[in-house]
Amino acid sequence: MGLPDLLPHLLGFAAPAFGVAALLVPLTRVCMPNRAVARSMLAHVAINVVVNMAVLLGGLALFGADGKLLTYAALVLASATTQWLLLRGWR
Repeated sequence: MGLPDLLPHLLGFAAPAFGVAALLVPLTRVCMPNRAVARSMLAHVAINVVVNMAVLLGGLALFGADGKLLTYAALVLASATTQWLLLRGWR
């Protein structure tokens, strides 16, 4: 499999990580407008994408296939937890 064939597979694998992060960060800014934020929106998206990719790779290693529903549930939970930590939700 060459690069032209591999690239769509890699983009399809990473799309949920980018999609969840790109939707979650602006929505938390809208839903929690009075929260003091130390980092930019782009930094929050980048941190969430890294965490989401780690979850997707962990699901791939654990199940041997991507696209499992449990992996996507863990992706949403990890992304929400990361955003909660970034916004210092415990305060």
